[in-house]
Amino acid sequence: MKKKFSSVPDPDIQDAVIYARYSSHSQRDCSIEQQVADCELFAQQNGLRVVKIYADRHLSGTTEFQQMLKDAAHGHWPFVICWKIDRFARNRYDSATYKYKLKKAGVRVLYAKESIPDGPEGILLESVLDGSAEYYSASL
Repeated sequence: MKKKFSSVPDPDIQDAVIYARYSSHSQRDCSIEQQVADCELFAQQNGLRVVKIYADRHLSGTTEFQQMLKDAAHGHWPFVICWKIDRFARNRYDSATYKYKLKKAGVRVLYAKESIPDGPEGILLESVLDGSAEYYSASL
């Protein structure tokens, strides 16, 4: 049974933050709002309470993303929800580096629109998606 949100904190619901971004003039501002809406729905369906939204507009992760990484070190939330892998990073090295930093802080990255299973097959799938995001960015 799915849990519904209420104003009283539920001890069974874990906290999460959302990170959304768009980086070019060809994307519209509503892209961030749609990403956030999809991430909020994902959170609700998975028993997560969104406690903060970080959003970078036109900056490719240079401001809010860096703040999110700093905040993650304080251990206030165990999950970051991104719309898709390419919203987290479009460079395999950056993606691995940032996910490693988050993992050390006890934070896991989840994707609202891409289901990556736990285990060895998830490692392979995430690597392929990271590579596809980098390929797309390089070909622009």
